[in-house]
Amino acid sequence: MLTIDHLEVGYGQSRVIGDMNFTLGNEEILAIMGRNGMGKTTLLKSIIGILASSSGSIKLGEQDLAGYPSYERVRRGLAFVPQGRMIFPTLTVTENILTGARGTVPDSFWEEIYSLFPILRDMRNRKGGNLSGGQQQQLAIARALVSNPEVLLLDEPTEGIQPSIIKDIARALKDIRSIRKIAIIVSEQVVSFMMDVCDRAFVIERGSFIHEAPRSSLDADRVKQLLAV
Repeated sequence: MLTIDHLEVGYGQSRVIGDMNFTLGNEEILAIMGRNGMGKTTLLKSIIGILASSSGSIKLGEQDLAGYPSYERVRRGLAFVPQGRMIFPTLTVTENILTGARGTVPDSFWEEIYSLFPILRDMRNRKGGNLSGGQQQQLAIARALVSNPEVLLLDEPTEGIQPSIIKDIARALKDIRSIRKIAIIVSEQVVSFMMDVCDRAFVIERGSFIHEAPRSSLDADRVKQLLAV
């Protein structure tokens, strides 16, 4: 579904992502674990096109997206839920979702979203800024899904969210994968969430992957040690 080949990304003369290579399978949920400042956000922003890569390719299927601006990457099948949600606080829930739409939104979309996130139906006319952090995260995911992506990117979706809502988000991501038949990349620091949701996980350190394993053989204690270094 997605192929990252020899990707390098930096800020000015500082290289943050160096010669990175990985693939994302069809309907796979891939977790990228790492401490703050290790390159998780930089990697996702480079994939969606917020940050330009200095070299390498980003392929969605056979399409090489490197060089395209973010909005063109969204048109071609990527969607991004940024760290901190970044919803529009003065717009209603419905208006926030519609900011991500490309044309008419069918009734079936609303039925699907309200099934995944029932609270959004109840709060559809409430201003986004009046929602809790967990509710805003659900709203940000709904806004990303309205563009009908093939690959969904989420940057630290559990940040600042209470444990019960974290479990709801893990369930929702697995349901989204099942319903939409899409692939998902999640950057994360909460190991329990990662173990619940992912099919495979990487640990990133200073812009390079230092550990990789499928969930079936993933050692949570080992991952915790790597994140604590």
